[in-house]
Amino acid sequence: MANFLTKAFGFDPGKHNVRTEIMAGITTFLTMAYILAVNPSIFSALDGMPGGAVFTATALASIVGTLVMALYAKKPFALAPGMGLNAFFVFTVCLTMGYSWQFALTAVFIEGILFIIMTATKIRTLLLEAIPGTLKKAIGAGIGLFIAFIGLQNAGIIVDSDSTLVTLGELTKGKALVGVIGLFITGGLVMLKVKGGILLGILISTALGLVIKDPATGAAVTSLVRNPETGRAVFMSLPDSVGPIFCKFDFSNVLSWDMLVVVLTFLFIDMFDTMGTIIGVSQSAGLITKGDKVEGIDKMFMADSIATVCGACLGTSTTTTYVESASGVGAGGRTGLTAFSAAMCFVLALLFSPLFLAIPGAATAPALVIVGVMMMHSVASIHWDDYCKSIPAFLTIALMPLAYSISDGILIGVIAYVIMHAIAGRFKDISITMWVLAVLFILRYIFI
Repeated sequence: MANFLTKAFGFDPGKHNVRTEIMAGITTFLTMAYILAVNPSIFSALDGMPGGAVFTATALASIVGTLVMALYAKKPFALAPGMGLNAFFVFTVCLTMGYSWQFALTAVFIEGILFIIMTATKIRTLLLEAIPGTLKKAIGAGIGLFIAFIGLQNAGIIVDSDSTLVTLGELTKGKALVGVIGLFITGGLVMLKVKGGILLGILISTALGLVIKDPATGAAVTSLVRNPETGRAVFMSLPDSVGPIFCKFDFSNVLSWDMLVVVLTFLFIDMFDTMGTIIGVSQSAGLITKGDKVEGIDKMFMADSIATVCGACLGTSTTTTYVESASGVGAGGRTGLTAFSAAMCFVLALLFSPLFLAIPGAATAPALVIVGVMMMHSVASIHWDDYCKSIPAFLTIALMPLAYSISDGILIGVIAYVIMHAIAGRFKDISITMWVLAVLFILRYIFI
């Protein structure tokens, strides 16, 4: 058995524990399962893309991408259609630019093919390795803040404000109360080193949501799906077919300027979101070598590329490596067995979607906050008294949550790194690749 686990998932019996890896995979799934509800909701704005078909496509794309990551890359990362990229697909390409969803799917398919080529030729790896160690450490911390911010928003602990953009929500009511109580429970479990503490925290928070009501609706925070005729809770349903959206490509405008712009935008956002996620989570998992290189990066990039192509064929937007994978790493996941366990949860979700979708964002928020704490350790090794390095690092960390974008944090950080070192006359610290990236990123903000 140990031999099989080693060959299939890179599992080392001397270092890893099967129970820990499986629990970590379940934890990762629970923190990202919201995509199964959110993705169909976003695509519902488009005619011809049924919510049921999009739900099935979302789950299948996640299964395929995560299995490739588990069995080929053998790393503890899960994949699914990316947030932000799905909104760009629907609201910008289709509803603003006026193109069909078939056109947008074609752009995603082309992006995936380009990623496969870039990965096979090691272009993506060269780009990642060109990023200085200081920025890599900042990326990990920035992602920690970013996912903690997402969690606090999901729980209503942080809410919108017309005057200050964001502010504290009502902490003593509804989902915010579930999030606050869940945070202390989850934090206590982690401090006490309880096995599977993060997962247990999610489950306890979900149970709390059954008895705590949302003051706006009067309903429980954890809302079970019920049969409209009998009123009984429903926990199982068969998935819809992806037939209406499967391989519905439109190559008639493939050589147009708009297609080029759309493909490049998908490419930029996905490439640096994925790069940032892999760097940040790999630091937490101890997969960064002393030379600031990520172990097995080529295979991770290839898994991400294949997932994007498969996702486009199935009928959904760009499939990418999820930052919520950090929750599984925080729970102890280190091998492909973690990713495999997450993939199996997506398989179960196809049949038990009402059960998984009942878990509210408030219940997963504590896990994201705790994982955010775990990812902040990398800032300790940043040389804060060297402003050439610390200013770009700080901008990278701050802009990820403030701009709500991993890729923007990386892009601004690279630009700032080159400019600050050039001002200081430290040209030897700027590689040719960094010069090229900085120029490309500046042009990206000007023209795209």
